[in-house]
Amino acid sequence: MQLVTRADLGWPESAAAAQPTALGVKVHYEGTPVSTDLLTDHDRCLREWQNIRASHLSNKAEGYVDVAYNYAACPHGFLMEGRGIGRRTGANGNQTLNRNHYAIVGLVGDSGLTEPTPEMLNAIRDGIELLQAHGAGPEIRGHRDGYATSCPGGPLYAWVQAGAPRPDAPAQPDPAPVKPPAPAPEPARYRTTINGLEYGYGAHGDHVTAVGEALVARGFGGHYQQGPGPDWSDADTANYQEFQRSLGYSGSDADGVPGEASLRQLLGYLPSAVPAFPGREYFRPGAVNDYVERLGEQLVRRGFGGHYRVGPSRDWGEADRLNVAAFQRSRAELAGDADGYPGPLTWRLLFS
Repeated sequence: MQLVTRADLGWPESAAAAQPTALGVKVHYEGTPVSTDLLTDHDRCLREWQNIRASHLSNKAEGYVDVAYNYAACPHGFLMEGRGIGRRTGANGNQTLNRNHYAIVGLVGDSGLTEPTPEMLNAIRDGIELLQAHGAGPEIRGHRDGYATSCPGGPLYAWVQAGAPRPDAPAQPDPAPVKPPAPAPEPARYRTTINGLEYGYGAHGDHVTAVGEALVARGFGGHYQQGPGPDWSDADTANYQEFQRSLGYSGSDADGVPGEASLRQLLGYLPSAVPAFPGREYFRPGAVNDYVERLGEQLVRRGFGGHYRVGPSRDWGEADRLNVAAFQRSRAELAGDADGYPGPLTWRLLFS
């Protein structure tokens, strides 16, 4: 048996639920086009398996905690560890079916590479026997047995129906050294400041949570273990890097630390740090100062500049008061006292 472990792949221990026994094993295929280049390049098989796991982890509808299969088998006869021994699969269609059988996928699809090689069949058989030695019962079935699907495709299903025998293939060579994928580069660990707010590893604040929530909403939350929070971690960096790459950025422009352009594309605006409230006396009839103009500019940014005829200025006027009142009425925290004169809470909510 030529086994590629999770450690070889650089993966942590599986987070899948423990399941020490099952009725047997179900055989799967990818069910999508699979390149025939896998036949001549084992590194592509390793990348294919890595990509399957990444796809499963990003599938929010299914809520996978790991790659769905216990093992995968490639055309070169390597058995590649997924969830592994004693873990419940997520591939068989529903919770009952997942509890009944473990799952092994052959790296063949519905077009391109569709025929399993003898070496692949041997590797699937290796996986079946490995699982049988650690809690699996004698049943060997296809995914379609008990579930409406074409999986594992015609060739693999015919082999399963024949009892999943070992093919007449040349004797397996001694295991060749497995070249693990190149280790992932260290995540970026620096911080940058945009509009007075820090982003990157170690940054803290509600604006960090807002970025994480926006990433999850866009489908880029796969690296979170528990969800976004106010402390910027390596998971935030990895998720943001995937978002940057989706925009076409590469190299140092896609290192997972926000820039102004990508942050605006993610959020639709650029957050800014809340400046200190200067005091109520700056916002009274006859007041002339820079704070009045700054307040007016922020009201316009937030969509509450409708009472200005020309635009904000340093002179406090009735247009300023009416615009502030409109903003106050838009917030439940302020609606009961919407007099149009800013206090500390109005100021903080307006500039948040």
